[in-house]
Amino acid sequence: MTGDPFYKDLNPISFLDRSADVYPDKPALSYGDITYTYQDFYNRVNKLAGALQKEGIKKGDRVGFLVPNIPAMFEGHYGPLKIGAVLVAINTRLSAREVSYILNHSGAKVLVFDSEYAELINQIKNELPEITRFVQVVDTFPKSSLVKGPEYEEFLNSAGPGEHRVPLESESDPISINYTSGTTGMPKGVQYHSRGAYLSALGEVVESGMNYASKYLWTLPMFHCNGWCFTWATTAVGATNICLRRVDPLEVYRLIEEESVTHMCCAPTVLTSMYSIPDADQQDLSGVTIMTAGAPPAPQVIRSMENMGAHILHTYGLTETYGPTTICAIQPDWKEKSSEEVANLKARQGVAYIVADTGMRVVDTEMNDVERNGSQMGEVVMNGNIVMSGYFDDEDATNKAFEGGWFHSGDLAVWHPDGYIELQDRAKDIIISGGENISSQQVEKVIMEHDGVLEVSVVGVPDERWGEVPKAFVMSKEGVTVSEEEIITFTRDRIAHFKAPKYVEFGELPKTATGKIQKYVLRDKEWEGKEKRIQGSSLT
Repeated sequence: MTGDPFYKDLNPISFLDRSADVYPDKPALSYGDITYTYQDFYNRVNKLAGALQKEGIKKGDRVGFLVPNIPAMFEGHYGPLKIGAVLVAINTRLSAREVSYILNHSGAKVLVFDSEYAELINQIKNELPEITRFVQVVDTFPKSSLVKGPEYEEFLNSAGPGEHRVPLESESDPISINYTSGTTGMPKGVQYHSRGAYLSALGEVVESGMNYASKYLWTLPMFHCNGWCFTWATTAVGATNICLRRVDPLEVYRLIEEESVTHMCCAPTVLTSMYSIPDADQQDLSGVTIMTAGAPPAPQVIRSMENMGAHILHTYGLTETYGPTTICAIQPDWKEKSSEEVANLKARQGVAYIVADTGMRVVDTEMNDVERNGSQMGEVVMNGNIVMSGYFDDEDATNKAFEGGWFHSGDLAVWHPDGYIELQDRAKDIIISGGENISSQQVEKVIMEHDGVLEVSVVGVPDERWGEVPKAFVMSKEGVTVSEEEIITFTRDRIAHFKAPKYVEFGELPKTATGKIQKYVLRDKEWEGKEKRIQGSSLT
């Protein structure tokens, strides 16, 4: 921190300070019959900050929240922040073992949890020696007697009078720890600093086109990269937040119509659920801007939503980049193109966010930029303000992630002549069949064009001759029968034969809490007890 009059550390708490001052009577939060104005919201956050202080929470201490997309979770993004504490927002779909690990690894001292998860917390409460207070949010589930501690509203009212505020020492101080999915081991704690959260939030405002009149529907979990930093972005412009405890397509449509929703974010699988319900073609999404990320959307998904009137923005990023860090920026001349051409262009991951500066490259194994020819594959690397400051209490993983002075995403992409990147796969998901690279995402995009396919995931499976070959896991549309031979033939007619799936399996697909298909679950099952025999390089 400096005393210079021309400099001030960046802190997202200033967004709430300003909106409470400028828009005190404007709705900040709406949830069922509950509406909080920005002044109400400010007062509740101040109470939360005071209650945490009374519990002994100091600057730098961690506060856990296991709460769905309801007002308490939104308040959790400001109460700890106001006193310099660190928010640990926990995935509500994790197992008791995973929740216990996160709370102990982060050293959280207070846990705020929704009563829906009381049984889970009861299983692990004796494993959490650092937790001094359990606070229970009572919403749609009754208060549980399994875990002792005050209700959330009671906890807020325990705060002392007056203003509760402890400034950060530096804008590089951590304000949030987000734990990764832990697909290859226990999750890692990604640290967000104040400057990064502030700038990322402003990036969301600019790229999504939000303002004071915007109404944002919470279809994206707030625990996921702090809601891609929209938890701070909406407050920055004084927008109205419409909370949604659980995503259901019919409820989403109802809220869009009744609340005049203008913005929402979600993974492509949520979009798929929206356009695949009966009478979806009767829905009008005109005036709704939808930002999608979390998995590359097939052009067919984009076309389907835009045919309903939605304006789709495709972004890309990771937990380690505060959520989205690139956007498929729309060019003026795309207006002259067909909807199919535009959907294909929008399916690319695009260019760096404005606030990301030029901190993105696609590189080979020697850290040299790949050719911008749309065919040479490399790894996406990033640096700059909206890259994490490191993994909490894991120096080795941090050093490995930042080898060469850039954050290594583990995502493989091509760089097009127009400067847009297009993901081909995760490095671990690329299929190398007989020395030939096959992008599972390219195969998935083709299969998604089939009228009978709702969702698909393609992984490499063992093959005696080629080492591995593509296998497609398909969830067909309700009431539609599709055969393995039909999918294989459909794909072979559209891309090189060696890229087409050799096998097709039908059924439900395993997913994360944010709707991301868990390829590793499918792949691990296929490779169980088998040794990978693959030749070739994924970066050539």
